[in-house]
Amino acid sequence: MMTLASRPERRLVIVVRADPVICGHSGEARNLAEVALTRGFDDVRIVTWPIDVLRNAHLPLKPLDAVMPYSDGITVERPGGVGDYKVPDGRFLAGMTGRLVELFTDGVPTVAMSLYLTPHATAIADARRIAATSGLPCDVTTIAEAVGSDITNVVRRCVAKGEFGAAAHLFATYLSNERCVAVSEFTRDIIIDAASEIDAQHGTRFAPHCAERIGISYPAIDASQYTSIATSDVDAALARRGLERDRYVLFLSRLSKAKGVDDLISGFSRSHARHHVKLVVAGNGPEAVALRAQAGSSPAAHQIVFLDDVDDVEKPLLMAGSSAFALPSKPRPEFVETFGIALVEKMLAGGGPVITCTTGGIPEAVGSHALMVPHGSPQAIAEAIDHAVGGMTPAELRKRETAARAHAMQFDREHVFDRLFASLDEQLAA
Repeated sequence: MMTLASRPERRLVIVVRADPVICGHSGEARNLAEVALTRGFDDVRIVTWPIDVLRNAHLPLKPLDAVMPYSDGITVERPGGVGDYKVPDGRFLAGMTGRLVELFTDGVPTVAMSLYLTPHATAIADARRIAATSGLPCDVTTIAEAVGSDITNVVRRCVAKGEFGAAAHLFATYLSNERCVAVSEFTRDIIIDAASEIDAQHGTRFAPHCAERIGISYPAIDASQYTSIATSDVDAALARRGLERDRYVLFLSRLSKAKGVDDLISGFSRSHARHHVKLVVAGNGPEAVALRAQAGSSPAAHQIVFLDDVDDVEKPLLMAGSSAFALPSKPRPEFVETFGIALVEKMLAGGGPVITCTTGGIPEAVGSHALMVPHGSPQAIAEAIDHAVGGMTPAELRKRETAARAHAMQFDREHVFDRLFASLDEQLAA
């Protein structure tokens, strides 16, 4: 039982698919939480899903023993389900909502933020509605951050199938928050486009409200984790993996069709650089088996290495030591890259250039500081790899590295947090 003496003065609650999920937005939640401790929040909660639920959903997960600890003052809660086998779905959402009701009614002024609208924004909206009708003290302000998969994975399907109700639920829930943000201009645009389709079909007015209400809050990244890398640490990490500095091209993300790893393997196999460098594919996901099979039958099979156990400490070290970082993401019906967090992390870490595509929100992440190739083009990837590995002088590489890092610093978690909460305070004051 919380006593008055121990009760926090201000709380931040973030609802998200958190660690150990391999996803840039789980890292974003961690980064926002860490900054909150330095900005007047004395109680920070990340409310997320039980580990077995994440496993059963077949989400790509980090090894549990590789998850970095959170700072004191940040509590990760994984509420259990409510009910038994007779409640086939929604048990854990009910548990999450119930825990949020408890947090919203204990008298502590709270900012509650959802990352991914479905179902996290729903849990917060339901909990606030219940808390407001309970008769208990309830001082809650909400922020909802939409990512691209909220549209590609939910609303687009609703439009295609004529399922108005589900789409209306998502938009109405989103717009019920005091602050509505998207992770990029690209994401904001596809939200408004999807809302326009719903409006055209059903006579609603979601699109103008979205256009008026939605702001931009780029993902928050801990720049210090990437800009303060010791050379000795990089060398030690590479030695453990049997790698050499500037002698490998790195991919590090989820192994899914949208990430373009199949094109990368084909492109690397065509490159001249394959005779001098390795391709390191780091990550896990639904395409892992198929991609290993593809690599095994390629002309460069002996030069392609798969790593499925890279943790948060090793990740920046591998980035810093690579001769290039390739993420040839391509648009898919189920997913379009809405920003490109790994690309920004790589630019902060230094090392060789980034090779990527103008897919989705990637141009907002990298600016003019990447080697751009058309998506779905192994030949263009091969040419970019050859240019990155042997086509630039050391002076050119250093100049690119410096400029890329300067661009990427705008996404440091402190800058992102302060912009987000300053705009929230201004909106509430108005």
